[in-house]
Amino acid sequence: MTPSDAVAHLSPHRWARANRLLIRKALAEFAHERLLTPEATGGGGYVVRSDDGLTRYSFTATIRALDHWQVDADSITRHRDETELPLAAMDFLIELQKSLGLSDEILPVYLEEISSTLSGTCYKLTKPQITVAELARGDFQAIEAGMTEGHPCFVANNGRLGFGVHEYLSYAPETANPVKLVWLAAHRSRAAFTAGAGIEYESFLRDELGSVTLNRFRDTLSEQGLDPADYLLIPVHPWQWWNKLSVTFAAEIARRHLVCLGEGDDEYLAQQSIRTFFNRSHPEKHYVKTALSVLNMGFMRGLSAAYMEATPAINDWLDRLIAGDPVLRSTGLSIIRERAAVGYRHLEYERATDRYSPYRKMLAALWRESPVPSLEDGESLATMASLVHVDHEGKSFAGALIERSGLAPAEWLRHYLRAYYVPLLHSFYAYDLVYMPHGENVILVLEDGVVRRAVYKDIAEEIAVMDPDAVLPPEVSRIRVEVPEDKKLLSIFTDVFDCFFRFLAANLAEEGVLDEDGFWRTVAEITREYQASVPELADKFDRYDMFAPEFALSCLNRLQLRDNRQMVDLTDPTGALQLVGTLKNPLAGL
Repeated sequence: MTPSDAVAHLSPHRWARANRLLIRKALAEFAHERLLTPEATGGGGYVVRSDDGLTRYSFTATIRALDHWQVDADSITRHRDETELPLAAMDFLIELQKSLGLSDEILPVYLEEISSTLSGTCYKLTKPQITVAELARGDFQAIEAGMTEGHPCFVANNGRLGFGVHEYLSYAPETANPVKLVWLAAHRSRAAFTAGAGIEYESFLRDELGSVTLNRFRDTLSEQGLDPADYLLIPVHPWQWWNKLSVTFAAEIARRHLVCLGEGDDEYLAQQSIRTFFNRSHPEKHYVKTALSVLNMGFMRGLSAAYMEATPAINDWLDRLIAGDPVLRSTGLSIIRERAAVGYRHLEYERATDRYSPYRKMLAALWRESPVPSLEDGESLATMASLVHVDHEGKSFAGALIERSGLAPAEWLRHYLRAYYVPLLHSFYAYDLVYMPHGENVILVLEDGVVRRAVYKDIAEEIAVMDPDAVLPPEVSRIRVEVPEDKKLLSIFTDVFDCFFRFLAANLAEEGVLDEDGFWRTVAEITREYQASVPELADKFDRYDMFAPEFALSCLNRLQLRDNRQMVDLTDPTGALQLVGTLKNPLAGL
């Protein structure tokens, strides 16, 4: 690839389209979060004015439930005085810097994230245009690579600061390029391996790597006069090796605390989360999640060695809880467990930093079960993020699944809600247990377009028990968090209703598949159906009312606009919430 080939996707017409699409999303989500207050001009028209009042953005939009702004991208115009100007997302953010609360320190970094997001959109616009009907018949990884939007709420959702363009083309999930992981040997004096019940290091690594590769790695150590028994093996993202570890951990390499063993033999595909890999060579083998010191969507995507130690135990605990609960079992819910983890502690960086530092999160990995072996005949997989994917013809993936299923839309929705939503309700009401159940963290098991069951993932870093008196095994205790009573139900209202159902309902309504009233009426029916099945929890249903008239609007973009390097402390998830007014609960009165 020549230097000019690497930027061939950045053409004037694609750049113009990418900017229009991003400004559409910015207008919609910033209006939703009440950072912008569009003025109605009649006939479904609105205008947003720049901080100095001299530039105006005019557009048409439909305002739906949950204050969802469905903006027509092609209707957007930008005028300064009477002169029409081209749409440019970076100009938009500079013109509205004060309205958006962007500090002088945050603004340039946010602009860089926006620029990267636009570049990624341009690349996606070069790909063959696949209809959702075709995608609905695609395999798991074709669907994963076919996603074009990223997180539906965040405007700057493909920042990936640290990737050069050649690395983007090599490692971004939408490019679907196979990747071989780099393997390091880490001296046991600074590294630790932890695993779930029934897993032993030696046999686990042999299953993952194969005897030939494992023996080759051990020979590499022996040839340097090192004892393989003194080392643990760690898979590493190639970017992390070339850009961070080979330089930042130079002392560790020189002292042979770390030894580079070269690439493994299996080929992997990056998932939507960038740092998690699906084994393309052997789909039944584990996913590998790696540390990646790239800034993306409000976090440096590292992995903490200290955090990894409890990961397998937390997964085993949740797996036992699900297996022992008849309601959860009846929904078909499963998790793909994080079965083993390995982390490396750089002692000097630890002495020099606090626990939040990205320097403590540069070298760790975990292995997560693959959902492929659990499939039965006729079943297939799709990331739940796909449900809100819309193709170039304006049709949604969810609509394509409904059509393929042959079911009435509300009946299809009931199957999906029983699989995905009911387990969230029961976990909350029975155990004060909450997840981070966004589209990328859930895999749907489909049969002829119908959702049969849900698989939750990314467990150890993102579940929490909100009961301060919950009795938890000591190794699991870190998932206990204190949350104010009035904030607890936001785990459903914000994470499920506002951050996922809002988009799904709007897409189905826009397509004419299922109107919004029908969507939310079905959610209400499934909620009442669940509540009727567990009358012993009636007191909690009263205390945490799913049918309350309104709930607090929790704003995600505001978090990123305020601090795009560390949006939230995962040990204090409510401490950083940006709450601005309320949203009318679409279940109220149903």
